[in-house]
Amino acid sequence: MLKIRHILLLCAVAVQLLSCSRPSQPRPFGYYRIDIPEYGYQCSNLQGYPYRFEYAGIAYIDTKLDNAEPYWVDIVYPALNARIHCSYKPVEHNLRQLTDESIRFVFDHAIKADAIPEQGYTNPEERVFGVYYDLEGNTASPVQFFLTDSTQHFFRAALYYNNVPNADSLAPVNEVIRRDIHHLIESFRWQ
Repeated sequence: MLKIRHILLLCAVAVQLLSCSRPSQPRPFGYYRIDIPEYGYQCSNLQGYPYRFEYAGIAYIDTKLDNAEPYWVDIVYPALNARIHCSYKPVEHNLRQLTDESIRFVFDHAIKADAIPEQGYTNPEERVFGVYYDLEGNTASPVQFFLTDSTQHFFRAALYYNNVPNADSLAPVNEVIRRDIHHLIESFRWQ
């Protein structure tokens, strides 16, 4: 019995001597590193579509051939796990209905949004008018906008990610895609 006590005591002392040599420190929470390569812009060149625009060189256009709605596309960012869903509707004395529906889609995110600033856009030379919404906070769609010529065409788009929205970790990606969306809007033309 005495021998077992000595062995246990010796093991306890050995564990004490070999254990923690320095105090532990909490590690900060980390995020994945997101590397965004340098890129330019390319023209959409969608044959037969009533619009065209320039989009980021790191993205591609999915024309949604299986969709029953004509002229709907997605601008896909595979490296950033993001999509800009773009829809098109002809204006047939229903401009008010189309704009109200777009605004409703934006404010469906008001539950999660910290703020929803909006910015008007006009390009009278090209007859492109619209509103850009920047949804702040952990919303499913951080950017939405619509463009119209107010007589024939209505184009709506919304940015979505294929992951849980976290405004802090997505901030660098949001900044890049917001810049791309502004370029898309500036280069937008009706055909």
